[in-house]
Amino acid sequence: MRIENWQISKPLARSSRGVVAAQNWRAARVGAEILEAGGNAVDAAVATACALAVAEPWMSGLGGCGYMVVYGAAAQAVQVVDFGTIAPRALDPEAYPLRSEASADGDLFGWPGVEGERNVRGPLSLGVPGSVAGFGLALARFGSLPWAEVLAPAIALAEQGHVVDWWTTLMVARDAAALRENAAAAAVYLPDGLPPVAAEIGKPKLDLGRLPATLRRLAEAGPEDFYRGAIAEALVADVAALGGVLSAEDLAAYEARIAEPLTVVRGGTGIHLPPGLTAGPSFAEALDALGPIAPGAPGPEAFAAYARALAEAYRRRLAEIGHDGDPAGQGCTTHLSVADAEGNLVALTNTLLSPFGAKVVSPDTGVLLNNGIMWFDPRPGRPNSIAPGKRPLCNMCPLIATRDAGPWFALGGSGGRRILPAVFQVASFLIDCGLSPEAAVGQPRINVDGGPEVEVDPRLGDAVAKSIAEVFPVRLVEAVLSPNHYANPVIALHDGDACLGAAQLPSPVAAAIGAR
Repeated sequence: MRIENWQISKPLARSSRGVVAAQNWRAARVGAEILEAGGNAVDAAVATACALAVAEPWMSGLGGCGYMVVYGAAAQAVQVVDFGTIAPRALDPEAYPLRSEASADGDLFGWPGVEGERNVRGPLSLGVPGSVAGFGLALARFGSLPWAEVLAPAIALAEQGHVVDWWTTLMVARDAAALRENAAAAAVYLPDGLPPVAAEIGKPKLDLGRLPATLRRLAEAGPEDFYRGAIAEALVADVAALGGVLSAEDLAAYEARIAEPLTVVRGGTGIHLPPGLTAGPSFAEALDALGPIAPGAPGPEAFAAYARALAEAYRRRLAEIGHDGDPAGQGCTTHLSVADAEGNLVALTNTLLSPFGAKVVSPDTGVLLNNGIMWFDPRPGRPNSIAPGKRPLCNMCPLIATRDAGPWFALGGSGGRRILPAVFQVASFLIDCGLSPEAAVGQPRINVDGGPEVEVDPRLGDAVAKSIAEVFPVRLVEAVLSPNHYANPVIALHDGDACLGAAQLPSPVAAAIGAR
């Protein structure tokens, strides 16, 4: 018997002026309004990402990191903006001893547990934030509007405060025990010491502390202030007071960069992925192993093929990939996809890693900080072991697909280790099966992320489960609202003269919104 047995749907967004698909409708609306004001897809993506720091603060924000894949219509080329996190230079690997008992960290990779979970939360879990540098570089290279104009909607939202709804209550309550360990985080997210509750009348709001002032300062001084100005000074002082090792030198030395995508071709479609220590190489490896998939709704043979291809890619990913194995690699989460009227596409994934990141708010800036050290393997002597000044392995997999030398779709998702299998299947649904965007995000999926079992959505039926069970242990797992077992993909694409957008169904606040 299914627990959540209702049938739901979301409208497909369609507009000749562009669409924004994101995991929060308020932020997606900000992006659509930027398109209406004459901005391009990159302008809209950065505005949406900054708005998400207010509307969906538990998933991303100024203290995060990520990757943006951009198709530029003028150049007819795809490039990647890499703003992944880096471990602080003063980080000491000896500060993360493994717990004596066998245990996993319970987070996005399932590494062995560390004493005090200091790699997962608190001041020693912080990686150097890259998001502000990435947004600034993307706008400078590909945007059309001034930095201050793009930040203006996020500033307005922050000054109003985070609007509390039932989803806010659920997200905060889930991490309340950890949030209360940091005074600044508790002050914002646990008013009166309890999770906020939406009222039947009126819309209660969370005061975001110094975040509005920080956004205003960024708009005036530019993104470099986050790394070499007054904001940087405040961040370093706050982290030092908490016992962290993030330094002024770490921030001053940080630079986002433009990289060439990792490109693979399937059935005449070019799939452009972030390279390095992302999920991009594992996606490419799984795609290379995937045989032909028949057009139409995917059935038992298709899902068994997905399971085989993903299982081997994940086995090698977790065992062999890391900063030592890929020294040239430069590289809970939120994803947004944008298509504009000029033919530009953006797939942007930005993350704090765990929900609420390190569960640490910088009191003088209001910035919620990431827990980038959690992405490293705490066991020494491995390809992805904790090390100072290094980039960790990450789960992000934003991608852009092109066909007939032109733009087709931008796709990505959130959900930790579940991102890769979700994005991989949805891309195949579009390319191989020929599904529409709304059907592709609504199609039930499996999850293969390196665990001992393949998780199968019961809606796929007994035949799919039996086909996979011939090769792998199977566990039936329903696609409930929370916890999220199958990630949250969102799509924006070009279809002739129209731009279309679709958002994941079980996510209650995700939406695709078209420019009017």
